[in-house]
Amino acid sequence: MDKLKRVLSGRDAEEPSGLAEVIDATSLGWGTRVKGFIACFAIGCLCSLLGSCLLWVPKKGLMLFAVFYTLGNIASIGSTLFLMGPMKQLKRMFEPTRLIATIVMLLCLILTLCSAFWWRKEGLALLFCILQFFALAW
Repeated sequence: MDKLKRVLSGRDAEEPSGLAEVIDATSLGWGTRVKGFIACFAIGCLCSLLGSCLLWVPKKGLMLFAVFYTLGNIASIGSTLFLMGPMKQLKRMFEPTRLIATIVMLLCLILTLCSAFWWRKEGLALLFCILQFFALAW
């Protein structure tokens, strides 16, 4: 069966190298990719929804919202890694047309968590959450 795959893919003249074997062994099938995408996307949506519900908790609500909203965005972005693959995702994110939006979004993700955990500034965390939304929409 492997010989047939090599012939059909045009690699019958050469034996697969060690790196090619590792890549073939670690690549995911389409069904697994779709399941991973759905799972990560659902976790991302659940975290964002949970953060929105926790917004109304007295005293710590805004902080919890910022943390769960950020974790939801990270999980949602991670879900597309399953469909495209990590290297293709990174190449697309850092294309010249998307570079500014990517940098702003990543910076806002980090600054949201910093303002929530270390600086303890709720207003700043909310501002960075709003900027995350606009950077993702951009």
